[in-house]
Amino acid sequence: MRAIFLNATLKPSPEPSSTEELCRYVADRLAEHDVTCEHIRLVDRRIDPGVVSEAVSDGDHWPGVREHILAADIVVFGTPTWLGQPSSVVKRALERMDAMIAETDEDGVPVLFNRVAGVVVVGNEDGAHHCIAEIAGAAIDLGLTVPGQAWTYWNKGPGPGEEEYRTTGDREWTHSTGDAMAHVLAHAARALSAAPIPKPPNA
Repeated sequence: MRAIFLNATLKPSPEPSSTEELCRYVADRLAEHDVTCEHIRLVDRRIDPGVVSEAVSDGDHWPGVREHILAADIVVFGTPTWLGQPSSVVKRALERMDAMIAETDEDGVPVLFNRVAGVVVVGNEDGAHHCIAEIAGAAIDLGLTVPGQAWTYWNKGPGPGEEEYRTTGDREWTHSTGDAMAHVLAHAARALSAAPIPKPPNA
């Protein structure tokens, strides 16, 4: 089994990222379920705006990112919370994935079927549940399967502050929820692999 983590932090590498640290925690738990994990920090790639799978212009990296998504059984979207919203970076990735709704494999099965999705959220403000709901809803529209408890988050709570996931000592709930997230994603992905959803009647 393979998992791809799409990290939608606003911080380019090598700047430390709380989103990446929590994504890597979940990846370590998935590895315990024999899942090979890959991480892409989306802000390090040039992803042009659009709703097509092919390159929008020279230098658009989206086609390569798309290939990594299609090679995975598990797709995890990681995002910070800004103004109670998912980052603009993850929204752009979802917009590009919109093109995949109309794409099918050689058997007529939508290309994102039989993959599961999860969500990781961090931020020093409220909004994690809203971000999870927005991303999960988009993932379902795309054809991904979102099982229950396929998410974890850390947030400081309302108001400004310097504390963040990378520096806090208060991680117990976030990590126990991340443990459950990895457990659910791995088992749901294996279930779909064993009994894949066939071509739907409206395809």
